[in-house]
Order: sequence, then structure tokens, then C-alpha cells
Amino acid sequence: MRRSAIVLLWWCLFAVAASADQVTLKNGDRLTGTIIKSDAKTLVIKTEFAGEVNVQWDAVTAITSTQALHLALKDGQTIVGPVTTADGKLDVATKETGPVVASKDAVVAVRDDAEQKAYDDQIERLRHPRLTDFWSGLLDSGLSVTRGNSESLTFNLAGKAARVTERDKITVYTDAIYTNSKLNGVSNTTAHDIRGGVRGDLNVSERMFVFAFTDLEYDAFQHLDLRNVLGGGAGYHAIKTKNTTFDLFGGGSFDQEYFSAYSITTTNPAPPPATIVTAVASNTRKSGEAVIGEEFDTKVNARTTFSERFSLYPNVSSTGNYRFQFDMSASTKLKNWLGWQISYSDRYITNPPFGLKGNDQLLSTGLRLTFGKGLF
Repeated sequence: MRRSAIVLLWWCLFAVAASADQVTLKNGDRLTGTIIKSDAKTLVIKTEFAGEVNVQWDAVTAITSTQALHLALKDGQTIVGPVTTADGKLDVATKETGPVVASKDAVVAVRDDAEQKAYDDQIERLRHPRLTDFWSGLLDSGLSVTRGNSESLTFNLAGKAARVTERDKITVYTDAIYTNSKLNGVSNTTAHDIRGGVRGDLNVSERMFVFAFTDLEYDAFQHLDLRNVLGGGAGYHAIKTKNTTFDLFGGGSFDQEYFSAYSITTTNPAPPPATIVTAVASNTRKSGEAVIGEEFDTKVNARTTFSERFSLYPNVSSTGNYRFQFDMSASTKLKNWLGWQISYSDRYITNPPFGLKGNDQLLSTGLRLTFGKGLF
């Protein structure tokens, strides 16, 4: 009876060992369990008592698997089947073509069925993404408050979200600033500007892309009720690496500007002093423009990023006039989702409404909140 129990126990242990995968290392150690995956740097095997164990791929000298493994090779092939090792090479018993031999150096990834399914699903998602997939973004904020003999409040908020795939990119952006001061009981708003827009880029080749965009802007102190710009064109990825991109682009746009009526009060310096009030009527301007620009984004190091964009819009309906937009920002990561940023923007038009300046500049610094993984 006792002998039968011992034999049964040894048979069970042998059956478990026979049904498990085994990894042999250079120092002679052997790990038994279930091989999950490898990226040609680290192999992950799930053992019964130690859980998941990470092993250096270079330290592996032999693999024996009872389950079917998916081996991705450098030449793009994927072979599937139980794996054994002979003469330093991996023998894969495939169902379709029988035994296939591959050198260990030719293997770029190893996956079990579950990992292969997750990988295939990810590739399918990359090839046919939904509109809600792959979004990342940032939110910049800055606040300044004073209290005492005078009271002031300055608040700026900027947001940007991007959906980036290998084929296209959709970008949504907005920027707002508001400043109010109060002196001797008199409240005065000195800045109120809101900007935003949407842009879509579509890669037609590895280097070439086409784009379309719409920009919207409101500026209380230029008496600009609305600037609406619709445009598009083509561009070239001059630099396109993992950490740095530099794009050149050009095209055309249609600019619609709606200015409200206002009045300007001036004082005649010659005696006798007199107050002069000049009324300026509302004005609507519509014009065609060319679009010329560049955009630069780089990851300076593991914590710091820098981005810059310049767009020039020569007016083709009113030759000699033009406008430009310049935006620049740098951010240092404090945590994965939190950083500190400094931003500068400049908007210029050669033909502002009567009595007003054509240049609006904004310099701000504050916290940056981020979500997702992408350009930011």
C-alpha cells in the first residue's frame, strides 16, 4: 500500500514536470514553470512557488516547452510550436511544416498563446484605431494674485490634446488669459483673450504629409469678436526620430475677421485742453492667405521637453499685409503626470484696427498636468 502511494506520488511529480516548460541557464540552473514571453532581452517564466521570474535572455542556454510558443524572427517570420534546444539552436515542432530550426540570435520575441493574442490585438488596434484611441494631452495653468493698496488677478490656461498614430495625427488646442485689476474701488479688465483650434495631419508617405486646420480667436482689447481661419496644405518631416521631430509645411487659408465698433478718447495737448473722442465703426475683413511654417518638438532628456511652432500668413488679397503666430514652451517633469512649464506666444498683424497695436504677447509659467503617452 505504502509502495503504491510512493509510486503514485512520483508519477504525479513526473507528470507535472513533464507538462511544464524548462529554461536552462549558463550557470547550470534550471527553472521550471510556464514561459510567458521574451523580448530578446528578458525572458519571463511563471514558476509554481516563486511567481514570475525575469531571466536575462543572454543567460539562457536551452529551452524546452510542452506548450506551443510563438517565436518572432528578425526576418519578420513567426513560427509556432513546442520548442526544444539542440546544438545551441531552437527546434520548433510546427504543425504546418514540421520541425523548423532557428538560431537563438535570430529570435526577437517569444510569446505564449495569451501574450500573442494580446500582441495581435494591439497590432490590429494600431492598424485600425478608433477615434477614441491613443489620445494624450496636457493642461498648463498660471495664476497671479495681489492684495493691498491695489488688487489684481491674472489667470491663464492652455490645453492641448493629440491623437497620434503611424498614419495620422489629430490635434485640439486652446489658450486663454484673463487679467483684472482694482484700484481705488475701480475695477478694470486689462486682458481677455481666448484662442483655439483643430488640426489634422495625414501621412501620405514616410516623409510627406497633408494637413487641414481651423483656428478661432477672440481678443477683447483688439475688439476682435471672432477670427476664423480655415486652411490646409502639405508638409515634410525633415527630422523624424523617437525623441525629435522637425516639420516644414506650406499651403493656403481663408481668414475671416469680425471687429466690433469702439471709440478712442484722446486729449489735445495744445491749449485750451480738449478731449477728443474718435468713433470707429465695426468692420468685417475676409481675405485669402498663404501659409508657411515650421514646427519643432524634442525630448531634451528624460524629464525635459521643448516645443516651438512658427506660422506666417502673407495676405494675398491685400498684398503687403501679413500676420504671424509664434508659440514656444518648455516643461520639466516633476512626476509622471505633473510638471513645471514656461510658455511664450506672440500674435502679430500688420493692419490692426485704428489706434490699436498689432502685437499681442504672452509669457506665463506654472504647473503642467499631463495624461496618456505621446508627444508630451
